[in-house]
Amino acid sequence: MCGIAGIVGLSAGAASPSREALVRMASALYHRGPDEFGVYRDDRAGLAHARLSIIDLATGQQPMADEGDTTWIVFNGEIFNYVELREELVALGHRFRTRSDTEVILHAYRAWGDAAFARFNGQWAVALWDSAARRLVLSRDRVGICPLHICEHAGHLYFASEVKAIFAANAEITRAFDPIGISQTFTFWTIAPPQGVFYGVTELEPGHVRTYENGTVRDHAYWTPHYPVPGNMHDRFHGSLEDAVSEVRRAIESATSTRMLRADVPVGSYLSGGLDSSLVAALGRRFASDKFQTFSLRFEDAEYDETEYQRLMVNMLGSEHHEVVVSRSDIANVFPEVIYHTERPILRTAPAPLFLLSKLVREHGVKVVLTGEGADEMFAGYDIFREGKVRRFWGRQPASAWRHRLLERLYPYLARSPVSQQAMARQFFGRNIAAHRMPGFAHDTRWHTTGALKRLLSTDMQAAAADRDVIKELIEDIHIDFKHWSPLAQDQHLEIRTLLSGYLLSLQGDRMLMAHSVEGRFPFLDKDVVALADSLPAAYKLRVLDEKHVVKRAAANIVPHEIIARKKQPYRAPDALSFVAKGAPGYIDEVLSDSALRDANVFEPLAVMQLLRKCRARGSEGQFSNTDNMALVGVLSTQLLYRQFIAGRPDGSRAIELRTDIDKSSNPGSS
Repeated sequence: MCGIAGIVGLSAGAASPSREALVRMASALYHRGPDEFGVYRDDRAGLAHARLSIIDLATGQQPMADEGDTTWIVFNGEIFNYVELREELVALGHRFRTRSDTEVILHAYRAWGDAAFARFNGQWAVALWDSAARRLVLSRDRVGICPLHICEHAGHLYFASEVKAIFAANAEITRAFDPIGISQTFTFWTIAPPQGVFYGVTELEPGHVRTYENGTVRDHAYWTPHYPVPGNMHDRFHGSLEDAVSEVRRAIESATSTRMLRADVPVGSYLSGGLDSSLVAALGRRFASDKFQTFSLRFEDAEYDETEYQRLMVNMLGSEHHEVVVSRSDIANVFPEVIYHTERPILRTAPAPLFLLSKLVREHGVKVVLTGEGADEMFAGYDIFREGKVRRFWGRQPASAWRHRLLERLYPYLARSPVSQQAMARQFFGRNIAAHRMPGFAHDTRWHTTGALKRLLSTDMQAAAADRDVIKELIEDIHIDFKHWSPLAQDQHLEIRTLLSGYLLSLQGDRMLMAHSVEGRFPFLDKDVVALADSLPAAYKLRVLDEKHVVKRAAANIVPHEIIARKKQPYRAPDALSFVAKGAPGYIDEVLSDSALRDANVFEPLAVMQLLRKCRARGSEGQFSNTDNMALVGVLSTQLLYRQFIAGRPDGSRAIELRTDIDKSSNPGSS
């Protein structure tokens, strides 16, 4: 993948974007694409690109133009079905000058307009500038694998893969936290696009295309999820469970082979020891050349370590395997760098080890890795789906003496499991049980627990968001067919809308991978795999309380039985414990000092001091409550973000050499 950026005047009288600003934007995105850099500008628009060369290494430079030099593109991502689309376009009379998927996007848009994006199978953030029509088109893939940020300032539109490029372009752009973005983060663990965490900076929603032309803005969804609804047989899978197993195996194998073979560089694979990455790695190995590299995280803390299953899979694959062992101090030491790349507050440290893992990948000369991300959301793998099913079952007979006991089958991997004490579990999970038919019911416990962290927010920050109910707004903004979907489909959609798009794919995925110039590829998020998963009956995915049932069946004879049969253990890392041990880095006291907290004015200093003392006092015990864990990580990450992006500013000063430098501007003005 790459980094894209641009500046477009929103009116005919707007000054031409300065070349210097475009170079700064490309420089700020250096880590996303260190192979080549390019800029284009005319009287109205400017585009910038940082390239990570994966496909068509020789002739895929950007910004790229059509044969008439009127429509220009910058593109981040991969269109995996570009070969088939190219053949279709050639049959329509189109002629190509490169072998790149980038040029296919140009021709596809010319042939089919906005409808082209629904034809793409891949991951992308793309900007198309029609210099003749003065039209800018922005688009993002279906589930938000590739990021795209937008900011309007002083008559110009700024867009970029990362916010740091927008801030580097113009020092006059306001740098401040958006209270609603903070409120969402301390409720959902993330923002829900289009909301951003910085004031005035939004995100293009996944699955959307937006057009700016003649002073108007048109934004529409080219893709929406299609779960089965009563009376509509078109979106429903009609086969048996065994039919579904065959179709799922075929679809995942096809998606994996495409992601292995459509690259002009070697493709490796992440290997966590869980079912999803093991299945993807096993299928990927079939399409690799003689050398197949796999990469795993290990932890000094046994609670998080999955070495036993990783090595079982490595022995079966015969791969060239690489590992990085992560300690609590490792997490603390790299945390500021991690936040520089997340560009958002985080409530868990999980991105930090993945930052170190992508560094390992790059050190071994690999630019592309397969991952199993997306399987849990598409095929119902999380405990939150099982929890929702149990709580709804309980809610139908709340006086039952035994229904709530099914909760004891959840969260077996947690040292401090919320179901370990029956009385507390009944009180916690029984909250709001009468609302078991309401949208968002399964997520209510998580959102309520996380939302309690807002007590740490400053009076000003709380007041700024007081009139906005972020949960209500999210529910009201969901898909029109939502109320007709099964309860499981509703839960899946909310998980995809929030945690997958805004956190897992962004903060644990794209940002940690691209921090070291590595592209991630996600077979479980293939267009056809997603459509198949959405069409399946709920019982094929969550069979009683057996999560991802159809995927487990599909993995038989491909993945060792021990991995298929093991209890689900989501990827986690040491959280607050990483920051309270003796010898912790000095930056922690600096950014959590009374003066630093007052300068940022996001949190109440006294509340944070009490939290920090409490965590340090309990550090020797090795355990914190879930709330304190999230609170300390959330406060620390927000304070680091303030120091890096608001008190400071990314300046895009790294020297780069432009491979492509096109200047068609007759106006030397700057933006």
